[in-house]
Amino acid sequence: MAAVTWKEIFLLAGVVLGCYWNSLSCGFVFDDVSAILDNKDLRPSTSLQNLFLNDFWGTPMSEERSHKSYRPLTVLTFRLNYLFSELSAQSYHLLNVLLHVVVCVIFLRVCRLFLDKTSSRVAALLFAVHPIHTEAVTGVVGRAELLSSIFLLAAFLSYTRSKGPDHSIVWSPIALTVVLVAIATLCKEQGVTVIGICCVYEVFVAQGFTLPVLIDTMLQVLRGKDGVPYVILQTLLKLIALIISTLLLVIVRVQVIQSQLPVFTRFDNPAAVSPTPARQLTFNYLLPVNAWLLLNPSELCCDWTMGTIPLVESVLDVRNFATLAFYSLLGLLAFHSLRYSDHSAKTVIMALSLIVLPFIPASNLFFPVGFVVAERVLYVPSMGFCMLVANGFRTVSQGGNLKKISWLCMALLLATHAVKTFNRNWDWESEYTLFTSALKVNKNNAKLWNNVGHALENQNNYERALKYFLQATSVQPDDIGAHMNVGRTYKNLNQTKEAEEAYLIAKSLMPQIIPGKKYATRVAPNHLNVYINLANLIRANESRLEEADQLYRQAISMRPDFKQAYISRGELLLKMNKPMEARDAYLRALDLDRTNADLWYNLAIVNIEMKDPSEALKHFNQALELNPRHKLALFNSALLMQESGEPRLRPEANRRFLLYVEEEPEDANGYFNLGMLAMDENENEAAERWMKKAIALQRGFRSALFNLALLYSQSRRELEALPVLSELLRHHPEHVKGLILKGDILMNQRKDTQGARECFEKILRMDPSNVQGKHNLCVVYFEERDLVRAERCLEEALALAPHEEYIRRHLKIVRGKMAAMTAAGEPLVPKGNDPNRNKPSSSSGGEGKEGPSQRGDGEKNGRKSSPADRAVENLSKEQSKSLEHGQSEKRTKAKSTKEIKDIEEKRTAALKRLEEIERILSGD
Repeated sequence: MAAVTWKEIFLLAGVVLGCYWNSLSCGFVFDDVSAILDNKDLRPSTSLQNLFLNDFWGTPMSEERSHKSYRPLTVLTFRLNYLFSELSAQSYHLLNVLLHVVVCVIFLRVCRLFLDKTSSRVAALLFAVHPIHTEAVTGVVGRAELLSSIFLLAAFLSYTRSKGPDHSIVWSPIALTVVLVAIATLCKEQGVTVIGICCVYEVFVAQGFTLPVLIDTMLQVLRGKDGVPYVILQTLLKLIALIISTLLLVIVRVQVIQSQLPVFTRFDNPAAVSPTPARQLTFNYLLPVNAWLLLNPSELCCDWTMGTIPLVESVLDVRNFATLAFYSLLGLLAFHSLRYSDHSAKTVIMALSLIVLPFIPASNLFFPVGFVVAERVLYVPSMGFCMLVANGFRTVSQGGNLKKISWLCMALLLATHAVKTFNRNWDWESEYTLFTSALKVNKNNAKLWNNVGHALENQNNYERALKYFLQATSVQPDDIGAHMNVGRTYKNLNQTKEAEEAYLIAKSLMPQIIPGKKYATRVAPNHLNVYINLANLIRANESRLEEADQLYRQAISMRPDFKQAYISRGELLLKMNKPMEARDAYLRALDLDRTNADLWYNLAIVNIEMKDPSEALKHFNQALELNPRHKLALFNSALLMQESGEPRLRPEANRRFLLYVEEEPEDANGYFNLGMLAMDENENEAAERWMKKAIALQRGFRSALFNLALLYSQSRRELEALPVLSELLRHHPEHVKGLILKGDILMNQRKDTQGARECFEKILRMDPSNVQGKHNLCVVYFEERDLVRAERCLEEALALAPHEEYIRRHLKIVRGKMAAMTAAGEPLVPKGNDPNRNKPSSSSGGEGKEGPSQRGDGEKNGRKSSPADRAVENLSKEQSKSLEHGQSEKRTKAKSTKEIKDIEEKRTAALKRLEEIERILSGD
């Protein structure tokens, strides 16, 4: 056996890269979405143990809805991709291309066992460029085929070394073969079929038996003549070892899937649920269909389910001739290869074993699978096909007259296949391009119309998506999923009446319950979502909440392990103000899946509704243990810590908010709450930075603008607060606290009593009963030395809040001041407000004295009144800070007892300051 040279390796690598380099620009499409984007087993936060407990799609093998495809080693390679590049599709496609190169090289080595150098190169090149492989190479989920093929071929090569020079048995290669077969099977189930290929090789190649010789030898053994030949004993011993290892692998595999076959519906594989003879005729007809795809891969389709291939329901169907022709050709090839012992016959029998045996698990002949035809499962069978073609090429090219023609035909075949493969890769660029290309091949598959609709739906092009979904219902009127898609799209278009009608049609197509027959085995799990979708739609109407609850309960009665139904029902029960029942629903869902971080998060929200923050925090922490980057759990648990007022919890809250903004860098709420934490810690520079970041991301962010202004005010940077307050009031002109703060700064820093008066008057126009705005307006009148209006204003304020003692005392002070000024003969109304101000003054000297006197008195009163106003406003600031503190639009939580106590302490301190100011005013 000639070794593979470096030149041949570079040749194969160059050809593969030339055909598949454009696949690097493709995204995740079709099954890649479930296997990669939606599969939590790829995330580093998920335990590696889960890879060996879940199926290929991340669903626990114990669940009935599991696909039962157990491929942990393939998922492990996806996880390694995620570790290096997360969800960058290019790295996943690159690794697939490189694995295809490896398969081609190993396949060339296998071909050298049966073909000469030239024809083995032809076989390897044909395999490298064959268009049927685009689904296995360009589709990321096809990696299961690639990995399994590598170990399958390696296991076969290992087994070929099990025969010693003296025809003795060498056991170490056999042991290595068993290990490699186990690895191949953990990549994809078909890996175990290499045992059959090894058996064929042992009998018909290694031992050189032909069918006539084998039959004659067996007859002699049965007749007892000359005993059992030593070579037969050796062969039997090796075959027994292979068969026992195969049985052990099969037993383990059956235990892994818990002796349950996956649930498939007639939409996945119509023939599987068809009666005799349609089932048998259709499944046998699928064999020539697959053979034709290998022979003429001109029309390729990513999905051959549903109505792609109509059922063969009668023996008179002309398609049965294709089945007869296929079996006839296969029989002739097998008969020729088993009858003769020449090198060509051995090549043919090994090629046939590579075609037939790996295809058996996908053939539907022994057990149903979830598809009608799948191009990727032809990856290994195509090796045998390429060997047959190369063997025929070798035979034809040996004739002098046909040599040049055979080379020309082979060159043309390789070139056209390479071009077809390159162009086919573009179809896998996106889901839209993939499914529209499939519709060119087949328009009778409702699933394809649905998938094009899904692709348009992902682009938010709901109008066009609806047309495709409606076409799917036209092609397959009993397709439950298509009607569900129509309903969902109508809902996205806000056409709720039409959406409900579509969901009701889908619901009416659900199979009826048959007494004594388990319902769950007769319906696809995703079809039960029609109850969830319909309930989610109608629960928007407050009068139909009970009806929605009934739908959730109906779904649960049909499938007691329907986790999503419990989750959705829990959300509804919260809306119905039934937190205890909601908690029970979530606990039932947790019984089904305790590794679901979302469930722990939902349970924490229930605890918040039940006013149990400590238990809520425990459940948030449980969610974060399962998924350390669970965005909502990070945010809300940090918010809960922040609102607790516990200083010891602030560092952890800060850490979680930082993680949250890493996950959601465009969410202003995360930066805002970081700013609030920094304010709590008196880290003003950090608080200012975070607040500005929040405002930059969300223009007019109400809470961030107000608290940034408040921060400037508390840092004695009141003038910097004014433009921030102007921005706040531009977006939110009725923000009362912002108006109060702006009025305070204008009055006390700018001495702009007119601007301050406008702020307080605006508050009173919006809310005439606002005591704080009314009182501060009274202070403005006092600053303007308009004691009459100040008195009247305070009287009105006292009428609004008769129990506020500080207003009563301020009124007493103003009246005392008025009495003193009246006794001194000073006017109670400033010159600017005097109704006779345009008349000639009676005494210029008196006017000259009044000016300085009033200015001095006004400044002094201004200084004395501004601390009073600031004392009131400080109370306002503390209250407003607490109110704005938790405003994140995520959820609302009642203030804790500690917060209320803090506010009361601040109120008491503010009133004490008022009393000191009053004493000063009284003394003046």
